[in-house]
Amino acid sequence: MNVALWAGVAVIGGLGSVARFMVDRAVGRRNSRPFPFGTLAVNLSGAVLLGFVSGLALSPHVALLAGSSLVGAYTTFSTWMLETHRLAEERQLWPALVNVAVSLLFGVAAAFLGQQIAGWL
Repeated sequence: MNVALWAGVAVIGGLGSVARFMVDRAVGRRNSRPFPFGTLAVNLSGAVLLGFVSGLALSPHVALLAGSSLVGAYTTFSTWMLETHRLAEERQLWPALVNVAVSLLFGVAAAFLGQQIAGWL
């Protein structure tokens, strides 16, 4: 690993986190329900992107920058868990369970879809 690669990880990761913030806010503004639709939208779109990146024949450095740095900073496991925990604490058990089930089932399907799209190219 060289300095340019580390700098690329920092810059591209920063872009991914800004994109996450923007998508989450845009979805959140359109919905007044307590369900975390913004985080769900980010994580499902990120699963498609990561599936797509993993389906391409990329060099290890490019895969690191595109997958781990960009998509890794874009998606958010910790926020997903915190929001699910918050729903459960507020006794909104069905929304909490739906958040887990939908995120897992559709997340795996989204990653598969991304890989399929990459395979078609």
